[in-house]
Amino acid sequence: MTRRLLRRPTRRQVLGGAAGFVAAAAWRVPAVRAAIADPVALGEAEATILTDGHLNLPLSFALPEQRAEEIAALLEPHGLPTDAIRPDCNITLFRTADRLVLLDAGAGPMFQDTAGRLPESLAEAGIGAEDITDIIFTHGHPDHLWGVIDDFDEPVFPEASYWVPQAEWDFWRADDTLSNMPEAGKAFVVGARNRFDAIEERVSLVKPGDEPVPGVEAIDTSGHTPGHTSYMLHGNGESMLVVGDAISHPVISFEKPGWHSGADQDREKGAATRRALLERIVVDNARIVGFHLPYPGIGTAERQGEAYRFVPI
Repeated sequence: MTRRLLRRPTRRQVLGGAAGFVAAAAWRVPAVRAAIADPVALGEAEATILTDGHLNLPLSFALPEQRAEEIAALLEPHGLPTDAIRPDCNITLFRTADRLVLLDAGAGPMFQDTAGRLPESLAEAGIGAEDITDIIFTHGHPDHLWGVIDDFDEPVFPEASYWVPQAEWDFWRADDTLSNMPEAGKAFVVGARNRFDAIEERVSLVKPGDEPVPGVEAIDTSGHTPGHTSYMLHGNGESMLVVGDAISHPVISFEKPGWHSGADQDREKGAATRRALLERIVVDNARIVGFHLPYPGIGTAERQGEAYRFVPI
């Protein structure tokens, strides 16, 4: 694959560009939870949730259109803070007879310092980076993509094949994406191109309906980003949906799915996707794992009046 559209940015450029966004998270605390959760059986396959740590995001970023009073009325009854959200970062490891697949690669060492814990989680699970056969991406945001390289810009997973949604690949590498991106998001573009450049010789592109590896089905959940993709994991009649960031908060996403998220590039489409996905989960009584739901992020959804409720399982 030879689709280089820009000269590869330097590490200094990426660090400098990311500083503005990371500075919005005013305080840091180390992740202290266990690195791995018990595996979930999917027939003869299994899914294990690994922690990559967590993020710190101000609520002014997460919910830019809501008044403080509305946010407080929603979150305070759940005992949640109203100044910031601190979402977990849950990475799914899908193990079959002959494949060891990661769904996303984590934040790596150059985003927020409360994230980037995937290498430690893999080590605790007794898995080396060289054991990973495939990495399948939901989208190109830093906490999902930047972990493919280390702080020397070298690939972390030397034996892996990479699977990127076609629309994500095209968007982040398009000629006009950087110039059209708001200032706060320009570091995301530079960082995505940097990572895609580093792995492009081993990238295959994925479209909705494709099966990048046996037992993993790609599903269009665009809106958060132009090519955001969720994946249904299948095994002998059992399944679990890896939703990525299409559903990202255990209260806001479920009780107020129509509220616009500042993290969604297309806020209207993001909300529409969220509603449709929640309805599908309820109708199918589907198990999900959410990248930013409370660790390990596994649960389902129930209707609650005109809204929904997250039910951990």
